[in-house]
Amino acid sequence: MKPQQTQSSDLAAIISLITKYFDGLHYGDTQLLASIFHQDAWLKAPNSRRKLNQWLVDVADRPVPATQGNAYEYAILSIEVVQDQAMVKVHCPLFSFNYVDFLGLLKEDGNWLIVNKMYTNVTL
Repeated sequence: MKPQQTQSSDLAAIISLITKYFDGLHYGDTQLLASIFHQDAWLKAPNSRRKLNQWLVDVADRPVPATQGNAYEYAILSIEVVQDQAMVKVHCPLFSFNYVDFLGLLKEDGNWLIVNKMYTNVTL
């Protein structure tokens, strides 16, 4: 199978979406987060499964990283795009955790959305 070249507009759209993801996490902006996830997305960690709506409630109920003095040190580690699907690996230092997230994205009706999030805390 020969990989197809990623359109620069797709890559720019994905990076923009991931920046919104970082902003939503850092500032506790659940409306922004809801806008970049597909409504039936699942968030999965070892021994934990949550639907998007439950996760958004959890984000709204926790302290806001920006007001807790947490540095904005989120980073994209890798992006792989195959046509209308993408896998993005990110580092999200939140509170005392160092999360590595794998975000599954699909492009539907011309828009990229997160359809799946897998994450775990790693020791650095």
